[in-house]
Amino acid sequence: MARNPFAVPGSILDNYANISTLPNSKNGGQLQEYVEETKVQSVKAAKGGMPPRNKKNFRSTKAGAGMTQAGVMAYRRKNPGSKLKTAVTEDKPGPKRAARRKSFCARSAGQMKMFPKAAKDPNSRLRQARRRWKCR
Repeated sequence: MARNPFAVPGSILDNYANISTLPNSKNGGQLQEYVEETKVQSVKAAKGGMPPRNKKNFRSTKAGAGMTQAGVMAYRRKNPGSKLKTAVTEDKPGPKRAARRKSFCARSAGQMKMFPKAAKDPNSRLRQARRRWKCR
């Protein structure tokens, strides 16, 4: 028996062992329509994703290069259970927020080592974000 050439790992078609078990396998046109229809259904079923990249949801590079409060809210609506939060920008944050800032600053310091070109440019998204988070 021939393996299903349309089988994509993890898709609904992966469950079929061979072409003869697919619906309408004798008619190639209907088979192709079935494959395309299942691809569309799997794309529609996928949840989550990012909100649109616009001024409402994302800051410009000059403004600190990150998500706005509205962008975070939009993301959390699309991804229930998400714990995404906005930047820690206050001077004296509470202990949990201070820990988040420390963690972000440590990670972004590693990015500065990995991308020296961005680290040298004061207008890069990386440097602007670190400035917004008040990383030393």
